Amino acid sequence: MGNRISKVYTRTGDSGTTGISGDIRLSKNDPLIQAIGEVDELNSEIGVIVAFSADEEINQQLQGIQHDLFNLGGMLSYPQFDGFAAGRVDALETLIDGYNEELSPLKEFILPGGNQAAALAQKTRAVCRRVERCLVSLGQAYQQMPAEYDSVSSEQLSGATKYVNRLSDLLFTIGRVLNKRAGDAEIMWSSHRTQA
Repeated sequence: MGNRISKVYTRTGDSGTTGISGDIRLSKNDPLIQAIGEVDELNSEIGVIVAFSADEEINQQLQGIQHDLFNLGGMLSYPQFDGFAAGRVDALETLIDGYNEELSPLKEFILPGGNQAAALAQKTRAVCRRVERCLVSLGQAYQQMPAEYDSVSSEQLSGATKYVNRLSDLLFTIGRVLNKRAGDAEIMWSSHRTQA
C-alpha cells in the first residue's frame, strides 16, 4: 500500500475551506467539519489518558475506542465508508457493566478529579458530551447541507450519537475505576459546602 499522507501541508485550506468526499469544499466552521473536528479532539483526549495511565487493561480498551473514533470521523467525511459499526454501542455497555462491578454504588455526585489519569478521564467525558451535542446540532443542520453532498444518513448519525453517549458513560466509569485501583478516594459533592 502506498503512502496515504505524502505531505503534511497542502495549502488547500488557506482560504478557510476544507475538502470532503465528492470533491466538495466546505467552510471550516460548517457543522459537518465542526463535528469531524470535535471527534478528532475527543480521540486526542483519549490518547492523553492512555499516556498518563498505568492500567494496561483500561489502556487497551481505550485504544480500541480510538480506532472506533477514527472510523466514526471517516464515516462523517465519507458516508459510504462502512468502518464504523453502530453495534459497538453494545460493546461499550458490556465494558460499563463490567467496570461497575468493581465500584460501590454512588449515592451522591462526585467531583471530577483524583489521580492524574482519573482526572483526565473525567475531562475527556466532558469533551465527549460536547461531541454528542455537536452531532445533535449536525442532524438539525442537515437541511442546509449542499444538495450535491451525499450526507450521512439519519440512521448513521443516530448510531454515532448513541455510541458517543455511551462512551461518555464509560469514561465516567473509567475515571472512577482508575481512582479505585490506585487507592485514591472519591470526593463527594456537597451542596452545603461553603467557602472558607
